[in-house]
Amino acid sequence: MIQTDILIIGAGPTGLFTVFEAGLLKLRCHLIDALPQPGGQCSEIYPKKPIYDIPAYPEILAGDLTKNLMEQIKQFEPGFTLGERADTIEKQDDGTFIVTTNKGTKHQAPVVAIAGGLGSFEPRKPIIPNIIDFEDKGVEYMIKEPELYRDKDVVIAGGGDSALDWSIFLTDVAKSVTLIHRRNEFRGALDSVEKVQELKNLGKINLITPAEVKAVLGKKHVTGVVVEETGKEPFIIDTDHFIPLFGLAPKLGPIANWGLEIEKNAIKVNNALDYQTNVEGIYAIGDVNTYPGKLKLILCGFHEATLMCQSAYQRIHPDKKYVMKYTTVGGVDGFDGTRKEAPKAVVKAIQ
Repeated sequence: MIQTDILIIGAGPTGLFTVFEAGLLKLRCHLIDALPQPGGQCSEIYPKKPIYDIPAYPEILAGDLTKNLMEQIKQFEPGFTLGERADTIEKQDDGTFIVTTNKGTKHQAPVVAIAGGLGSFEPRKPIIPNIIDFEDKGVEYMIKEPELYRDKDVVIAGGGDSALDWSIFLTDVAKSVTLIHRRNEFRGALDSVEKVQELKNLGKINLITPAEVKAVLGKKHVTGVVVEETGKEPFIIDTDHFIPLFGLAPKLGPIANWGLEIEKNAIKVNNALDYQTNVEGIYAIGDVNTYPGKLKLILCGFHEATLMCQSAYQRIHPDKKYVMKYTTVGGVDGFDGTRKEAPKAVVKAIQ
């Protein structure tokens, strides 16, 4: 049983920033996310795309925003359960909640903050009749452990950032990498497209466009795929793994069955006070919530997380009153023993 003060469901920007605000209140956090790494959409879907409306950053790449947030919260030592989806929630007699993931990992906390963005992300699967038979038997919809592909033949399908970036990365891991896309044009960061072109010219990536995978071959494990290139006869490529990277579709998922008030696939909250749901002790912040005037912006999620943590503190410590101090005055004390503070003024006479 993993125990914490605030259990955060969703490790996107809003969930990560919650760790910082909770840390200022001496509250510990643990995060659950179905994706294999923190950052939510910023890491999984558009890590190399610029964001222009983060305060003090005229422009910042989504992946860099995640890195900065991880650095900012490092001193508050958050825990992570990644690659697992929050499935069930049970309220205990003492008012705490036990949240269990789809892999059976149990977490207990007096406060649950749902910061799941647009919900849990489910992979967009290609329309291939027998593909479901090979899931986890050589067909993977996202890459969690790159070492799984060490010295293996890999076929990747897709035309976005994920397909480009993983094709580049795996050239140093896999025995061979084949990238298949139904168009000649790719929708990804320019430097990634140029890097794939360079690796193709060097013979390190086998690029097949325009083409599509039409079937997966094998018995107990993938042994090959059938590829149909435009204007040509279908042919077989021998491979150990087929990885279709066609993006992720957001779904509220099991959270929709937690007894929360839902409106248009979002969780209704009390925005007049603390973004609490209709279940006391469960909050929803970021894109996953809805209220009059709601804007689905990262900076709004940061604001909601800040107010939510104040309410969470009162729930966890009803007998204490927290006096807010500006970080410029009080500094920041990490759980790892570190301290950040402004240099103290020097008292010295002027002769």
